[in-house]
Amino acid sequence: MLEKNKVYRSEITDITSEGNGVCKIDNIAVFVPDTACGDVLDVKIVKVLKNFCYGIVDKIITPSPDRTENECPVYKKCGGCVFRHISYEAECRIKNDIIRNAFRRIGGLDPVFDDFTGADDISRYRNKAQYPLAVQDGKAVCGFYAPRSHRVIPVEDCPLQPEVFSDIIKCCLEYINENKLPVYNENDHSGVFRHIYIRKGNYSGSIMVCFVLKKEIPQKLLTPLKDMLCRRFPDICSIIININPDNTNVILGKKWKTLYGKFEMTDTMCGNKIQISPPSFYQVNTVQAEKLYRKALEYAAPKPDDTLADLYCGAGTIGLSMAENVSHLIGIEIVPEAVENARINAGENNILNAEFFCGDAGKIFAKLRSEKCSPDIIVVDPPRKGCSQDTLDLIADAAPEKIIMISCNPATAARDAQYLDSKGFHAVRVAGFDLFPRTGHVECVVLMSRNES
Repeated sequence: MLEKNKVYRSEITDITSEGNGVCKIDNIAVFVPDTACGDVLDVKIVKVLKNFCYGIVDKIITPSPDRTENECPVYKKCGGCVFRHISYEAECRIKNDIIRNAFRRIGGLDPVFDDFTGADDISRYRNKAQYPLAVQDGKAVCGFYAPRSHRVIPVEDCPLQPEVFSDIIKCCLEYINENKLPVYNENDHSGVFRHIYIRKGNYSGSIMVCFVLKKEIPQKLLTPLKDMLCRRFPDICSIIININPDNTNVILGKKWKTLYGKFEMTDTMCGNKIQISPPSFYQVNTVQAEKLYRKALEYAAPKPDDTLADLYCGAGTIGLSMAENVSHLIGIEIVPEAVENARINAGENNILNAEFFCGDAGKIFAKLRSEKCSPDIIVVDPPRKGCSQDTLDLIADAAPEKIIMISCNPATAARDAQYLDSKGFHAVRVAGFDLFPRTGHVECVVLMSRNES
């Protein structure tokens, strides 16, 4: 085995989805952060495990041509942008390879891989941010958690977020510090202010601000902050309070209170007016999501008399983008507020062939199947952990002509596609989309068909 704290010279030959470079030293894999393919380095071993090691850069001997200057002063501490030290072209190559390797190595599948779609804008693209608060040096700060920790790294301006988010955060911190409002401490479960959560409509420009508190506090303590925010930021359409009393890593609680404006904000997605409530899922990169949804529609190629089922439908954005091409749209989502959004969104856009159900996707779909619902196309956009086996079994038993799988985790998408393959569905095409430039996340859309042509 390699020796801890010893320095070895090697070349980076691969990059993981977490952004770690990979080199081989004495035929042992060593993972080294902040590196690029082609780097020749002196690597210091910092952790030795049974089958692999971790190292850090001791000295760059020959830099990779993929390296680029980084413009964010805290990215190494924050850990959110694992690819900020390389060119965007190199990042897209890596993400494309991650998707292909997942389906070939994890899934054992060999679909046609369509061109990878990178983003036109790699900064200021996010429409949502959730900032944890902490007390440091006697003052309230907020930012993002350091990797694999709950230690808050203060961030004055994240290059991925709209600039107005930073201005709103500064305003909130100014008020919290001046009035000595208690900030939450997860070590002893004391304090009140846990997170500041902001959303901004890409097309509407509307802004929603949500304060996540451990418990309710007198409204008179928040009214001056509300007035200051509305005065300084006229695009704010709603200010919401969320109460999360639990000692948990889950950000949002179940109790909501509207302090100003409406509980929802609006934006546009694929030409449809979309209403979004704070707990509703909504893709964070609107422009790239529209490209992905267009590819999903292309893969689905629905016929006018088709029935389409949209599982994990959120506010209904995917299904509603396809509704005019099918006879009947069914959406299923477990978050009640999102289901209500989806129903309103259908009505607002005069989409009369859609109905939405609230509950566990697998259970609701099983009930619909028992009532002889036979979708021709099933669209599934599960969370990162992928679909449960029960849900995959129900999907397979429904025997649709096509399954369109949208996933932010190629590994679980490949795993689920492999399982569906064993049930008679062939992975026909896969396309990658970068909805999260500079981070380690990547999205893909998969066409699976009972007919292999």
